[in-house]
Amino acid sequence: MRTADWVVIGLGALVSALGYSFLPMNWAWFVLGFGVAHIVLGALDLIFRTQARAE
Repeated sequence: MRTADWVVIGLGALVSALGYSFLPMNWAWFVLGFGVAHIVLGALDLIFRTQARAE
């Protein structure tokens, strides 16, 4: 299990929730997108690094 990837995904979820809670403000979209990007990149790293190591 890759702990660093799960930490990145968890922090992305936390930042996304924070951005979603401030959504009426203009800068909240940036925070929400930043969190979602961390979730996506952490998941991609988790999937593809595991497959590369298995080969």
